[in-house]
Amino acid sequence: MIERQLVPKSNKNTLARRRYGVVGGLGAVAGADLLLKMIRATQRSEGMPAADIAFEQRHFEDGPAIGERTYDPTRRKFYVYNALRDMEARGIDIALVPCFLSHTFLREITPEIDMRVIGMFDALLDRVEREHAAVRTIGVLTSTYVQQSGIFERAFAGRVRIVYPDPQVQSERLMAAIYGSSGVRAGHHGAECVDALVEVCAHLVAKGAEIIVPGMTEVPILIDLLRPRVAVPLIDSNLVYAEYAMAAETERPVREFKLGVVGGVGPAATVDFMHKVVALTRAARDQDHIKMVVEQNPQIPDRTANLIGTGEDPTIALLATCRRLEADGASAIAIPCNTAHAYVDRIQPYLGIPIVNMLFEVVQHIRSQLPEVSRVGLLATSGTVASGVYHEIVESAGLALLVPDPENQRQVMEAIYGSEGVKAGFVAGTCAEHLAAAIAHLTENGAQAIILGCTELPLIRIEAAVQQAVVLLDPTAILAARCVGLARSGQLAPS
Repeated sequence: MIERQLVPKSNKNTLARRRYGVVGGLGAVAGADLLLKMIRATQRSEGMPAADIAFEQRHFEDGPAIGERTYDPTRRKFYVYNALRDMEARGIDIALVPCFLSHTFLREITPEIDMRVIGMFDALLDRVEREHAAVRTIGVLTSTYVQQSGIFERAFAGRVRIVYPDPQVQSERLMAAIYGSSGVRAGHHGAECVDALVEVCAHLVAKGAEIIVPGMTEVPILIDLLRPRVAVPLIDSNLVYAEYAMAAETERPVREFKLGVVGGVGPAATVDFMHKVVALTRAARDQDHIKMVVEQNPQIPDRTANLIGTGEDPTIALLATCRRLEADGASAIAIPCNTAHAYVDRIQPYLGIPIVNMLFEVVQHIRSQLPEVSRVGLLATSGTVASGVYHEIVESAGLALLVPDPENQRQVMEAIYGSEGVKAGFVAGTCAEHLAAAIAHLTENGAQAIILGCTELPLIRIEAAVQQAVVLLDPTAILAARCVGLARSGQLAPS
């Protein structure tokens, strides 16, 4: 890897330094040509910010069919992806991929990269629209593979007509001049290559080309030899790419919303939450669903045991899990565990993304959907009840919170943690009877709505056992609905 520091002649200490990365190895000489033109572009500009350029060239060999119609780009995809990921890890702000063939698949890679990758076609389109707006026909020198991909037509989107060499000229002159044994990629830059390229350009002019755009990064290496012999303007696509990149903004790309899920607290509740996210998403195909990254970590210490004073503190385990989700590109984090929310205020300051607060969303739901309700019951673990997290948020909303008496709280804990409880895999029978009894107790004491404040409780089948006309609130479903809403709007939740 070569790293070059570039500081403009003026404003050396006042402008923020930017780090560029160039993926080399996809055409060794062409990559070096781009790097040289980036350096020259910086030297010519008085107002350009200070910059470092990292040029990374690894050993990469294509088979003999490179650029042909039958070329398989799979290995090249992995090469580009790995190079960009390494640059991202080193703090590169803006990356360049000087390879037209690679741009046919670059959109498969960029959604997985959290830095700006400059598009060659964006640069070319910008230059043509600014300096050749009257042109209606463009001749393109590119490989057969790129030609067949249709990427030039998509990039210019009907603004101009694209013309290519006829098949025989394409194969015997253009492809041979670049990829042949005496071609540019083999290190030959003499009269034979230049004459072949001049012939191809003349052929394109005869087909109506008003300007010629190289779609091979090797062609600009010979630009000074070609231009005097070509009847129309010949664009230096490497220079255009370099200048466009050096003037680009450094903002990171806007990423599609990805939800991070702290799983394993408990495991079944995590699956239930994900199922509800999927069910609540309006989707006609797989790609319409929300991206989720989940760490199923049942080894996070028991929250209830800690809150009632007998277990390990789960704070660090929760924070570490959230940080791993953040590192994996999550936009926001959901924790489908009511009791774990007793620790949210501790860990949120150490994260750069928000935790969607399930308890807050439950109270918001009550206020907006059940305005007639003033007395709310809570069925939750003894740890959640003892922590007071629901008390604080419910009472601050002007609602009264009711909790079970000791005997009924014991039944709630049996429904959750008992030998025939939901954490042991039971969803009917004894656990349903315990839960139904606790619901009846709160209803008799005036609860108008009851929060099933442990994410396993909604898994228990209690429909047949509960006769009271009371609203049962499922925090998991409310949290899932909020996360779906955030994904749809692209907004982040308040932390």
